[in-house]
Amino acid sequence: FTDPWNKTAPTTLSAVDGPTGWLAVNQYIGGIEHAILHLLYSRFFTRAMKATGHVAMDEPFAGMFTQGMVVHETYKKQDGTFASPAEINIETVGDKRSATLLTTKESVEIGPIEKMSKSKRNTVDPDDIIGTYGADTARWFMLSDSPPDRDVIWSEEGVQGASRFVQRVWRLVNAAASHLPKPGTPIDDSNEAALALRRASHRTLAEISTSIERLRFNTAIAKLYTFVGTLADVVDGPAKLLETNPAVAAAAREAFDVLARLISPMMPHLAEQCWQVLGHQGLVSEANWPETEAKLLVDDTITLPVQVNGKKRADVTVGRNASNGEIEAAVLALDAVKSALDGKSPRKVIIVPQRIVNVVV
Repeated sequence: FTDPWNKTAPTTLSAVDGPTGWLAVNQYIGGIEHAILHLLYSRFFTRAMKATGHVAMDEPFAGMFTQGMVVHETYKKQDGTFASPAEINIETVGDKRSATLLTTKESVEIGPIEKMSKSKRNTVDPDDIIGTYGADTARWFMLSDSPPDRDVIWSEEGVQGASRFVQRVWRLVNAAASHLPKPGTPIDDSNEAALALRRASHRTLAEISTSIERLRFNTAIAKLYTFVGTLADVVDGPAKLLETNPAVAAAAREAFDVLARLISPMMPHLAEQCWQVLGHQGLVSEANWPETEAKLLVDDTITLPVQVNGKKRADVTVGRNASNGEIEAAVLALDAVKSALDGKSPRKVIIVPQRIVNVVV
């Protein structure tokens, strides 16, 4: 398939590998069954085709990632057969859970968590989940529940939690949209609140970009939860900053535009709706991935632990580029240090740049 126009040979070496070739495949992702079956076939055929001169590469895939499986607890009826989750009613009293059949109220044994399979009937119909909660909720839950190389334990509570987050994002975007300036509005970085929001946006962007590249989707989603919490403080906060502070409103415009693009790989339908509500033309899936501003990833201040005779007594916050003299003055002004000195002068103040300060009495 690397050269479908070649009618005289199975492959064209220049199109297979090398500087202009399509292969090897950059990333192979599959379950454990693929890793021991399809992967073996692929490697065998690659070795065989290299021996016959049809390819020059040794391996068909540059990288391999084995994903986990979706698992669910099992439910065994009194006659020894299994019931599906859709047929079960779960009741929780204290720390104990019990299961009964919805139709006959028959008691059912809650079994171990196992890989979803037809034989154990512990499968969940994705159509039911999508019909109730939407496809984005299902995707969000599966990506957020655990690292992608581990199994995902399917739970109704987890899906409901994902659904609540989807609704929260949708509400925040709609609540903020009418207060946001046009895209590209200049932002006044001298405004502390606006600068703080911009720092949160760009740090989140940098962290999520790295997590996605490393296939750590659950880590990326954890960062998004925090970022949405920051946006909620701006939108719902008592200060009404979107209405009273133009600089914050401009920073929020940037932040919400970043948010729509960040959630697009995980919740594409919601992202497209948010993109339209935010006043953009076209599709967010066709928009460029946002770029970070390096200066916003570094704090202007730094907090250093302060020790007195090797024992921590306090913390001091100083400018990142503060001189040793400025740091020493700030440390000696701390109440905890004054108390430890008891009116005496320190023998020595040892400053390890951007690490720690130790006052020797």
